[in-house]
Amino acid sequence: MAERILEVKHLSTYFYTDEGEVRAVDDLSYYVDKGESVGLVGESACGKSVSALSIMRLIPYPPGVIVGGEVIFKGEDLLKVSEAKMRHIRGNEIAMIFQEPTTSLNPVLTAKRQLSEMPELHRGKSKEEAAEEAVELLSMVGIPDAQRRVEDYPHQFSGGMQQRIMIAMALSCDPALLIADEPTTSVDVTVQAQLLELINNLKAQFSTAIIVITHNLGVVARYVDRVNVMYAGRLVETAPTDELYGRPKHPYTLGLLRSVPRLDLPRSRTVEVVAGLPPNAAHLPSGCAFHPRCRFAIDRCSEERPDIEEVGENHYAACFRSREVLEK
Repeated sequence: MAERILEVKHLSTYFYTDEGEVRAVDDLSYYVDKGESVGLVGESACGKSVSALSIMRLIPYPPGVIVGGEVIFKGEDLLKVSEAKMRHIRGNEIAMIFQEPTTSLNPVLTAKRQLSEMPELHRGKSKEEAAEEAVELLSMVGIPDAQRRVEDYPHQFSGGMQQRIMIAMALSCDPALLIADEPTTSVDVTVQAQLLELINNLKAQFSTAIIVITHNLGVVARYVDRVNVMYAGRLVETAPTDELYGRPKHPYTLGLLRSVPRLDLPRSRTVEVVAGLPPNAAHLPSGCAFHPRCRFAIDRCSEERPDIEEVGENHYAACFRSREVLEK
């Protein structure tokens, strides 16, 4: 049995606003094994990034509060450890690639200073040792002439190179878990593929467990072992990648898959879209949150919220009509 690195149990994170209680993450449970890649997918505002920030205990208070659940990392609940212990874990044992490198990198510090900070802080490296390591990290993530470029500032790098610096920073302390939050958002499709290939190769090299957060199921098809699909703060389907792509059991997952253009189908095929808009998290509909947009919905869907249940081997979905999803 694979070694379990992370287990999220019934995690709930709410934001208290003038509009009311926003359940950004609501009773979320999933796990990540050592050396495994797990995709966390769904439309914007479904709770993906908030769940990652909750794991790192970076939710801004106020208005955000982690109201319940457990985040078990290497057998220890991160929601109960001291802030000093959490500072040691962040960047050292759990690292995060944030969504927008332009705003995540400090504009007045060189790449060398930003890359050397964590080895100095967490590993006790001297400034000279950390500076040498910064050059090695830049070379490792594919930035040419690293010896010279390490002295440059963030604005002197392209968007793709800035994201590579973020990846290098995340890997500087050889973390057991890497959270990549929309790592390809700000770059073109060619650089997207390069960055995902880079992350995949580094995972193989260091046996790092990875959570890839994205809104695009097409992005993760090649690079993750298992996919978790979120909607309105909840997990609605989870399965190994091949199983989920071949036999989706939740209407939302099916809609996401059919909205991705495919080269293996006739050009005449119309790309479908998921009807409607995501719900207001402060005023979720009764029953299943997806039922107003679902063409499979029945009366029961508006009255009861389905629990996530096993629908196949290692395949779970929260839908009353999961057996009929591929029949229509």
